[in-house]
Amino acid sequence: MEKNKDKKPILAICYDFDKTLSPDDMQAQGYIQSIDYEVPEFWKESNQLAADNDMDQNLAYMYMMSQKSQGKVLFTRKTLEADGAKVQLFPGVDTWFDRINEYGERKGVMVEHYIISSGLKEMIEGTAVANKFKKIYASSFYFNEYGVAVWPAQVVNYTNKTQFLFRIEKGVLDVNDQKVNAYFEPDEYRVPFRNMVYIGDSDTDIPCMKLVNLHGGHSIGVYNPKTKDKTKVYKMLEENRIKYFVPADYTADSPLEILLKEIIDRTKTNEVLENFHYECKKERKVATKDQSKEDQEKQDLINALEDSESFKNTHAVIAALSEFTGWSEKQKRKLLNIALDNTQVEYILKDEDVYNFYKKICDGENCAEAEEVLKIMEKK
Repeated sequence: MEKNKDKKPILAICYDFDKTLSPDDMQAQGYIQSIDYEVPEFWKESNQLAADNDMDQNLAYMYMMSQKSQGKVLFTRKTLEADGAKVQLFPGVDTWFDRINEYGERKGVMVEHYIISSGLKEMIEGTAVANKFKKIYASSFYFNEYGVAVWPAQVVNYTNKTQFLFRIEKGVLDVNDQKVNAYFEPDEYRVPFRNMVYIGDSDTDIPCMKLVNLHGGHSIGVYNPKTKDKTKVYKMLEENRIKYFVPADYTADSPLEILLKEIIDRTKTNEVLENFHYECKKERKVATKDQSKEDQEKQDLINALEDSESFKNTHAVIAALSEFTGWSEKQKRKLLNIALDNTQVEYILKDEDVYNFYKKICDGENCAEAEEVLKIMEKK
């Protein structure tokens, strides 16, 4: 489990890949053509294979890639990385990560970047920006001793994408680490959801977007800046899947960069308040750690008496207080001060139930407050 050693707030920006960082599916930018397929034909056959066999669509395309490469191209890690190197990126992606990191550093926020994609990890690792990500979660192959892909090692589809958000939240990044299911106190999360950004382009990103939204994070829909087709982001906004949409333009001073900088600013400010909140909770926990259930009930009733604003409520609280004995000096002193400060209590000290309760509280007390309460009771 990874800890936040710097104690700075961490903002995790999570990206889909295809049509989010790249204008097209990664497989369609060289690989599909290398096995003598037209792109639409490949996807049609792959989807039909999935439909005919109750098969996950990602497993279907991975099977197709493996089988259709035979006798045409070597299906190895190196060839997949080489195909990844050919993948085009949206404008500004090549410098985006450094710019955002530098802005976060100036603001006292540590920015981390993650990929959560149904595409291929090996192809993403071949891109020029692969080293900018703290972790790449994507579908991947198991390779034999010759480097040939022989079996799926990891399959990431639109529903299981959300598991990786929980890993990021807890700092349990290894896909085989079962500590992701361990209980964490709210202030123990390495990256709470409120400090997550999810950037995606389509329905396959909806589960992640919804999860981030529900927990106070930021979900951003992007659309191709060339086609300017906003139909998908309009739909996602209408259905409360995203909070914002912008073109997939990662250049300096683009709407996306301006938006991310605003989120970084808000993260810094918000975490100051969150830390104050958790310090208050810690103080309360320390102060009440040795408090018994009975003492807590007594304290709640004393507070209720202090806040009472009606005679009926005051009588009800006194009846509940009268069930207890063994008051501490601190509790007695507070009860005496309430009798002197709350007119709802002071006015009915003559009533039998209130009188009897306070008579017991005053017995044996040698203090100015007890003397004053007794004087009022006798005067009444």
